[in-house]
Amino acid sequence: MFALGLRSIVTSVLTYVLFATFIGIGALAHDTGFSLGWALLGSALIWAGPAQVILMSSLHSGATVIQAALAVTVTAVRLMPMVVSLLPMMKTPKTKYYHLILPAHFTAVTFWVEGFRLFPKVPREQRIIFANGLGTGFVSVCLIATTIGYQTAAQLPPIFGVAVLALTPLTFLYSTALNARQTADKLALVLGVALYPAVATLKTGVDILISGLVAGTIAYGVHVVRERRR
Repeated sequence: MFALGLRSIVTSVLTYVLFATFIGIGALAHDTGFSLGWALLGSALIWAGPAQVILMSSLHSGATVIQAALAVTVTAVRLMPMVVSLLPMMKTPKTKYYHLILPAHFTAVTFWVEGFRLFPKVPREQRIIFANGLGTGFVSVCLIATTIGYQTAAQLPPIFGVAVLALTPLTFLYSTALNARQTADKLALVLGVALYPAVATLKTGVDILISGLVAGTIAYGVHVVRERRR
């Protein structure tokens, strides 16, 4: 089952998005003066691309380790709802909390999207080992891509690095749209996209969080009202 999870990355388009994204991560590490070992450790332990960008950029600009750690922690908060929604799909009455440590670490945008797509096809009692295989495969791809990006950074144009880092959020948006089944899901997505430009003008630094929270709250309210009228 671990091998099946590992092989599942081959058929996922998100694998190739991750590969391109982490080429950009490797190139960024090179250009900001970090070693290849440091970049690989970041890809393995942090994994999430945006968090690595913030960590390297903040440290490179002179921020303290504490300031950089706080900034990365704030970006990681966005992953908490994904962890909370995905881990229950793996639990059984016999599951221990330590069984879920590795799947929790693997839970980022890509893993979350593929987990919701693939877990229903796997017997519940085997989902944790399948998830570990899936996550190991994704991280392995990231490590390979980070190395390639780091070694070829001198040959990559700066615009390429910017472009590949945008692939993950764009792909996540596309995947979310495809998986939106209920009216509330679709409404939240549309409102979030529509509200973001207006919220961005406020320059709060947490524009996505605010627009998502407002859109989700409105969509949930509409859902509750519709349910009560039935």
